[in-house]
Amino acid sequence: MKFINLTRETEIGANCYYMESGSERFVLDCGMHPKREGDGALPKLSAIEGQELDAIIVSHAHQDHIGTLPVLMRRQPDARVFMTEATVAIGDTLLHNSVNVMTRQREELGTNLYPLFTHKETNRAVDNWRSCRFRQTISLRGERMRARENGDEVTFEFFDAGHVLGSTGVLMRAEGRKFFYTGDVNFDDQTISQGAVFPDTAVDVLIIETTRGDAPVPEGFTRAAEERRLAEAIGNAFERGGCVLMPVFALGKTQEALAMIHKFRREKLLGEFPIYIGGLSMKMTETYDRFALTSRRNFPRLQLLEAIEPFILNGQTIHDSPARPGRIYALSSGMMTPKTLSNIFARRVLGNPRDSIFFVGYADPLSPGGVLRASKTGEMVSLDPEEPPQELRCHVEAFQFSAHASRESIVAYVKKLAPRKVVLVHGDPPAVEWIRAQIAAELPQAEVIVPPPGVQIEL
Repeated sequence: MKFINLTRETEIGANCYYMESGSERFVLDCGMHPKREGDGALPKLSAIEGQELDAIIVSHAHQDHIGTLPVLMRRQPDARVFMTEATVAIGDTLLHNSVNVMTRQREELGTNLYPLFTHKETNRAVDNWRSCRFRQTISLRGERMRARENGDEVTFEFFDAGHVLGSTGVLMRAEGRKFFYTGDVNFDDQTISQGAVFPDTAVDVLIIETTRGDAPVPEGFTRAAEERRLAEAIGNAFERGGCVLMPVFALGKTQEALAMIHKFRREKLLGEFPIYIGGLSMKMTETYDRFALTSRRNFPRLQLLEAIEPFILNGQTIHDSPARPGRIYALSSGMMTPKTLSNIFARRVLGNPRDSIFFVGYADPLSPGGVLRASKTGEMVSLDPEEPPQELRCHVEAFQFSAHASRESIVAYVKKLAPRKVVLVHGDPPAVEWIRAQIAAELPQAEVIVPPPGVQIEL
C-alpha cells in the first residue's frame, strides 16, 4: 500500500491522505486550512497530479477534513465519494456556508482566488455523495461486500469515532492486510456524543490523529467535575452582573454546550437565562436534532432547539447586539477568527471586568482565541489586525471539553491494537513528537512513521 500525506505540513491543517493498492487509488479526507488563503488553503494536490482516483472517503464534516472536497471532485470527476449519512447532511450545510464566507473574503481581500467553488458546484457535489452505514463493508466501486481478509480488492468499513455527529474511523482491507484510519476520534463520552466504538483486534497499519499529544490530562480529572466547575463559573459571572461569551465551533462544540446547559438546568445547578447562538450553529443543531434517535448519543430524546430555545445572531444582527448581563453567547468560531461572530462580540466584553470569556474547546495557539487564552489581565490584546488593541479586563478561563482523544487514550489504543506500523497525523510537531516517543518506548516492535508532506511511502 502506497501512502502520501497531502497535508502541507506536520500540522492540523488541510487534512488529506492518498493511498494506492495495485490499480486502486483513493483519498481520505480533503480539508481546508483554517489559517491560509486561496490555493494555500488546499491540500498538496499537486503531489497526485495525473493520478485518477477511484474514490474519496470523508471521515467527518469539519472544515479541515471536508472543506475543499468540491475542488478535488472537480479535478477527479469519476471518483466516487463516500461518507456517513449524517456527514452528508452536515457537509451540505457547511460547504454552502463556506461559499458565503469565501464570497465575502473575495471582497474584503480583493482577490479573484475566491470563492474556490460555488453554490452550484456544491449542489452538484452533494448530489454525487454516497452515504454508508456503520459496520458495512463496501468496495471502492460502491458495492456491499463481505469482509474478506485476503481479497485483492480494496474494501472499507466505517466505525463510529465519537468526535462529532457522523464522524467515522475507516477500516480498509487490501493486500490481505488491514489498515485503520481513525480520523478525529474521542474514546470518552462527551455530554451528548458517546465515545468511539473502534476495532479492538490487531491491524497491520494504524493511521492515527495526535491533536492532544502535547496536553496531558490533569491528575484526578473527570468530565463530571469539569462540568460542575463550568456551571459554578457561569453562576459566578452572572452574580457579578456580567455575561459569558463561549467561542465554539458551529459543529460539535455548540451542541455539546447546549446539552451541558440543559443538564445544568435539569440538575438545578443553574436557572433559566437567555442563550444566543449563530445562524450556522442553529443549522447544525437542527441536524443533530434530526438524527437524535438514529445516532449513538446521550439524551437521545433531547431536542436541543426545543429545550433551550436559543436566540439567533448572524452577520448582520451581531452588530446591533450589546453584551447584556445574565446571558450566554455561544458563538462561532471556536478560534475567534477575525470577522466571525465570536471575534466581533469579544471586543464588547474584553474591557469589562464583570464579563467572562470561557473557552470550552481547542484554539490554535496562534489564532486570536489562542492569543487571548495566553494573555494576562491588563495586557493589550489584538483580536483583529484591522481593529485597535484593547486592554484585557474581563475574566478568561479555559475548560477541558475537547472532542479529541487524550494522548493517554491514543497511546493505550495503539498498544491494544499492536500494529506493525503506526502513522502519526493531524497534530502540531510537539504533539506528534510526544506520541511518537511514547509509542516507540512502549511498543518497540512497531515502526512509527511521521509522514513528510508530499512524499510517497510504503506501508
